[in-house]
Amino acid sequence: MGILEGKTAIVTGAGRGIGKSIALSLAAQGAAIVVNSAREESCGAVADEINRAGGKAVAAAGDVGDAAVVERVVKAADQFGGASILVNNAGITRDGLAMRMKEEDWDEVLRVNLKSAFLLSKAASRPMMKATWGRIINITSIVGVLGNPGQANYCAAKAGMIGLTKSLAKELAPRNILVNAIAPGFITTDMTQKLTDDQKNGILSLIPLKAFGTAENIAGPVLFLCSPAADYITGSVIEVAGGMGM
Repeated sequence: MGILEGKTAIVTGAGRGIGKSIALSLAAQGAAIVVNSAREESCGAVADEINRAGGKAVAAAGDVGDAAVVERVVKAADQFGGASILVNNAGITRDGLAMRMKEEDWDEVLRVNLKSAFLLSKAASRPMMKATWGRIINITSIVGVLGNPGQANYCAAKAGMIGLTKSLAKELAPRNILVNAIAPGFITTDMTQKLTDDQKNGILSLIPLKAFGTAENIAGPVLFLCSPAADYITGSVIEVAGGMGM
């Protein structure tokens, strides 16, 4: 029996990459999964993969920056007994220098990356409060701590997630709902695969471990934060960035 047997996890942005790895990791430990991504076919494929492996999952596609979609995603967890774990991983980028950044690119990144985390945390914390048990994990970024040129909107959203994490941790602690954040560094994704060798070498020069991380490097700490081993951890930000934050 897995350590998350009887729990239900909502994982956003789970159609691929980090979110998919998190969903598969939690499912392997017995959690039922509500798989969310903006595209129905991608989150459906992940849900099908979990079900074929003997787990329990349902797809709930949609843009979680939209309050109506959030209510539907959270309601989808009811068929498994209600949400007990929430992983806010959905995110987009619209990069550009701040001087030239379009207002709509600022608004869209803040809406999808930060507003969604607020809306989901607000909705999912209701069943958690009734059960007096819950875990909320926000996937922020090392650039939310350090900043990054050309990503003022993304960095602001990710820094906002850190503030949201700490505030919610204090508000929800009396109901045994723990709220923490993971701050990934540069993780091997479709985006990093498209970088030139010079670009990759430039990034690697900033990483003390001289390697990109993997999606599994993020899924492991998320699983830890959901486990009984992390029962006395809340309001923390765990940097998984190969030492970039030192």
